[in-house]
Amino acid sequence: MNDEISKMVLKVINNAEEPLETKEVERLVKKSLKDVTRAKLFYRLTMLRAEGLIKGKFVGPGKGVWIWWKK
Repeated sequence: MNDEISKMVLKVINNAEEPLETKEVERLVKKSLKDVTRAKLFYRLTMLRAEGLIKGKFVGPGKGVWIWWKK
């Protein structure tokens, strides 16, 4: 967790009052870091979840969505 994307993701999620969908996290992160792709962002989210720094869950039928919240 030593890169700008991960730091910004943690900041966004920890400042949120409620769980955020991946696209909401992406929109908020892109306000500061313009060149972030959805693939890079999702990778960072899953790595932060694996490290136990945030929580995340897949919800919904079919493709569904991921939601993320602070630990």
